[in-house]
Amino acid sequence: MTLAEFCAQYDKINTIILLEGKRNVLESDKEKLVLLGKLLALNLSNAKFRSGNADGADFYFSQGVLQVAPERLQVITPYDNHRQKANNAYETISLDQIDLMNEPEVVYQSKNNKKTKSLIDKYVAGAKDRFAIKAAYIIRDTIKVTGTNSGIIPVNFAFFYDDEENPKAGGTGHTMEICDINKVQYLTQTDWGKWI
Repeated sequence: MTLAEFCAQYDKINTIILLEGKRNVLESDKEKLVLLGKLLALNLSNAKFRSGNADGADFYFSQGVLQVAPERLQVITPYDNHRQKANNAYETISLDQIDLMNEPEVVYQSKNNKKTKSLIDKYVAGAKDRFAIKAAYIIRDTIKVTGTNSGIIPVNFAFFYDDEENPKAGGTGHTMEICDINKVQYLTQTDWGKWI
């Protein structure tokens, strides 16, 4: 898929594009992530962009969008005030604002992450200790893709910066798996890197 083909298909009102990836970004790739965010914001004037407000790839992708259209950047955070100083999005939605008891599909899909499966129910039931809070990050990653019953719309497409030596691992891997489950197409730097 070329950039022109992508834009022709996705430059529509209510399109949500997810931009996210690993916290560890190679120094030589940081500017590429900024450039992709900027390029997409310039060429998709009707789309909105979603991030998880994490350090690393999320931050660099967002910097590109912010240069062009800060009013079209939305972040979903695992809790109120998450990395607040680094958050310049027009809209921030925290898990603390979402009644997860009314989001059974989000909870179900979040349990696909084997490492935090046992913590998901504890977190949803109200546990906020240092172990249960790990579940918040996975639930946040699920919601970034699926949206919620309470009004967060699902994404239409995703761009990832992945660790090419250990692909589809950690939170980024979970988010990619949620994209696969929900048939959300995505590209990694192997493909979108050709657009830069």
